[in-house]
Amino acid sequence: MTLYVVTGAGPVGWTVAGQLAERGDSVRILTRSGSGPDHPLIEKRRVDASDAAALTAAVAGSEAVFHCIHGSAYTAAAWQRELPAAEAAVLDAAGRHGAVVVFPESLYSYSRPEQVMAEDSERAADGGKRGVRTALLAARAASATDTVSVVAADFFGPRVRLSHAGERMVPAVLRGRRIQVIGGPDVPHSFTYVPDLAAAMIAAVALARKRDRVLHAPTLPALTQRRLAEAFAEEAGVAAPRLTGTPGRLVRALGVVLPSMREIGEMSYQFERPFVMDSAASEEVLALAPTPLADAVAETLRWWRGELGAPASPASA
Repeated sequence: MTLYVVTGAGPVGWTVAGQLAERGDSVRILTRSGSGPDHPLIEKRRVDASDAAALTAAVAGSEAVFHCIHGSAYTAAAWQRELPAAEAAVLDAAGRHGAVVVFPESLYSYSRPEQVMAEDSERAADGGKRGVRTALLAARAASATDTVSVVAADFFGPRVRLSHAGERMVPAVLRGRRIQVIGGPDVPHSFTYVPDLAAAMIAAVALARKRDRVLHAPTLPALTQRRLAEAFAEEAGVAAPRLTGTPGRLVRALGVVLPSMREIGEMSYQFERPFVMDSAASEEVLALAPTPLADAVAETLRWWRGELGAPASPASA
């Protein structure tokens, strides 16, 4: 039985751990709180990833480490303060034991997001949160430890709350409420189903080892925020929601006085013009394909209904 280590029990870490256990692998999930999925093959340990000695001991005997920890706040300052040191500790611990490190990654570092972003696109964005992600990728490339970074677009799926297609969208659809979105509701935008990201991260471990590899998670052709909301409504058997867009310039203006809006405004460019990733090359390498939209939406709604205590839709009953 192969042992894998997962750091973090957010939507990505939880899903990776669950998929590994379901296929019969042994999983050691490391969090400060001791949280994680309940499964006979999942061992939950209270380990702070910044504790180098504890981390090195916890990684012993593992084939791969899935590093799924994010910053304590959605700010460049928090990311810069926390993420480089945490990744350096994980790379060192994994390298000592010959384990590969697999990272979930975003599209923030891509230099020309107005173009379709593929695996060979330039990743040299600077400033703010984008610059932090560029620096993290550079540190992985410079490390002696084998790494794989699996890039995903905006998340949706079970356990995904803090995203544009999470608690901002799905509960509103189920409750028949208007949805205020960032940017334009009808601008093409890529969304990645979290179980597809997890499957890609797991499949990447079986590839030939490399000092640095960047892949794209299998992702459906770009949707729009309106189309995704409509897909949720169709599956739920409710009326399509009304969507209202918030221009990026307004979000950025509000950011002058509201720190939370400042952080969102920094990334509002992603919703003001097409923001599209291409995963075709990685799908071929990994022998994976994205989950059909109808199936992904149905599974996402099933999870949200459980969280909200909402009755099942006729389509999923």
